[in-house]
Amino acid sequence: MRKLPPLNAIRAFEAAARHESFTAAANELCVTVTAISHQVRQLEAMLGRKLFERSGRAVVLTADGHAVFPLLRDGFDRIASAFATIRPPADGDAITVSTTRAFAERWLMPRLAQFNAAFPSVVVHIDATENLVTPGIKGLDLAVRYGPIDRAEEASVLFKDSYIAVAARTICPSAAGLVIDDFHPRPLLAYRWKNATLDSPAWSAWLAGTAHDASRNFRTSWYSEEPLALHAAEQGLGPLLCSDALVGDQLRDGTLRRIDGPALPGFTFRLMQASGAGTRKSVAAFVDWLRGEAAMFRTGSKPLMTRAA
Repeated sequence: MRKLPPLNAIRAFEAAARHESFTAAANELCVTVTAISHQVRQLEAMLGRKLFERSGRAVVLTADGHAVFPLLRDGFDRIASAFATIRPPADGDAITVSTTRAFAERWLMPRLAQFNAAFPSVVVHIDATENLVTPGIKGLDLAVRYGPIDRAEEASVLFKDSYIAVAARTICPSAAGLVIDDFHPRPLLAYRWKNATLDSPAWSAWLAGTAHDASRNFRTSWYSEEPLALHAAEQGLGPLLCSDALVGDQLRDGTLRRIDGPALPGFTFRLMQASGAGTRKSVAAFVDWLRGEAAMFRTGSKPLMTRAA
């Protein structure tokens, strides 16, 4: 008979070590932070070893913690994989993906029918939110995050974007080339970024990089949400400075036209997965499909037909 510490204490330690946070572990396991702390202390008392160094809200694994964590993480992944192999297929499988509302609406959803056709037994739930929700919490399998990255995150990159000025075809002059002065006195459209930590591309920087009549002052019409500003641009309410990743389809079909001017550096869309989620065939299929779509987007290739698993 195996001599094991309480399973709840082991789960609490593994989640806290994986997130490097008692708070994130508590959210994942739907318990209080106090409960996580108590269970970890119980485990440390039974082992006679300290597993975390605590400094205020921060927790860092000790040498003993580092030694045991990978083994426990792999063990839980194997348990999850074992049950995944016998999960009844009758009702299909479901995965949950978190993205920003704009990315879900403008990039992911127009492509999702292709995945549904290839994998009809898989149900995809979209959690569109500006909040940074960690995969693994409350059933979240995958998340597409937007922002700057470091070298350690390069493997998760889907693609990068840039910011260009666009306007609805209905308000554009018939000439081949468009300049921003063509749209005066219409207001410039802009939206308020939810993530205050990002240095958002601004009209002032774009205008500084293109020739225009400086004696004309443009007004700015502000929107609280990025999708609202995109819809406003399509309705011909004015030109918009926006991510080229979110207007690619509209530029191709001519709904929107690009205005002559610079392409300002944007940020990176990257894919995050819950620990162990990749062992599920449905998640692995979606990840492969998403990376394939991202690769075609980067190169401008046409979508390929895929076969259901």
